[in-house]
Amino acid sequence: MDVKAFGLTHVGRQRQHNEDAFLVENDARLFLVADGMGGHAAGEIASRIAVDSISEFILHTKEDDGTWPHAYDEHFRRSTNRLMAALRMANTRVLEAMRKDARLRGMGTTVVAALADEQTVSVAHVGDSRAYLIREGQLSRITNDHSWVFEQVQAGMLTEAEAEKHPLRNVITRALGGALQVTPDASEIDARPGDVVLLCSDGLTGMVPESEILRIVTANDSDLEQACRQLIDAANERGGLDNVTAVLVRAM
Repeated sequence: MDVKAFGLTHVGRQRQHNEDAFLVENDARLFLVADGMGGHAAGEIASRIAVDSISEFILHTKEDDGTWPHAYDEHFRRSTNRLMAALRMANTRVLEAMRKDARLRGMGTTVVAALADEQTVSVAHVGDSRAYLIREGQLSRITNDHSWVFEQVQAGMLTEAEAEKHPLRNVITRALGGALQVTPDASEIDARPGDVVLLCSDGLTGMVPESEILRIVTANDSDLEQACRQLIDAANERGGLDNVTAVLVRAM
């Protein structure tokens, strides 16, 4: 399928450094958002390693290459397996960087990635950066946060409304660099012309309600750049407490 995409990041109004990173690679139909964490600017390093490692893997592997260093999941398409393998490889690269430089120990990053083939958009993620599908005026969340509060919601201990305001809402339970092995979650979308996939860091979703995200994207239906700018502006107008990144991908 043909796709069109635009991405934008902003440091926000409270942070001194932007630890988010993103990628829009239209030729490879690969799109990423990573939200780094760690002191002494290590979060910036972790998110950049993730983006560079994932893009390198995707750009230098072929669809028919059966030599990837990770297990193949028969439940998913080959393109989805490529994406999950890329995230696992990125985890290894982040860990290697920490082993080589003690100043980087404790760093990590979330990542949410989308890879389109001729029929499907594959989405894989680790952490609480999200992917949404906007289709026919409706917004649906593709990913589930790897976070403490989401696990409490699943267990029936918190409501969605309580989770949004909970003091531990930023505690994530899965990240690149957090363990020797990482398990990405993956989804596949049978894309239709006009579908829009939004990838974003929690600097957006922590500030802007989903109803407002939908309103902004649909109001700028033909202008992905303007939609991204308005999403960033909306997060900053509500306080801009974190770095904020948005990537919009439209199926043509």
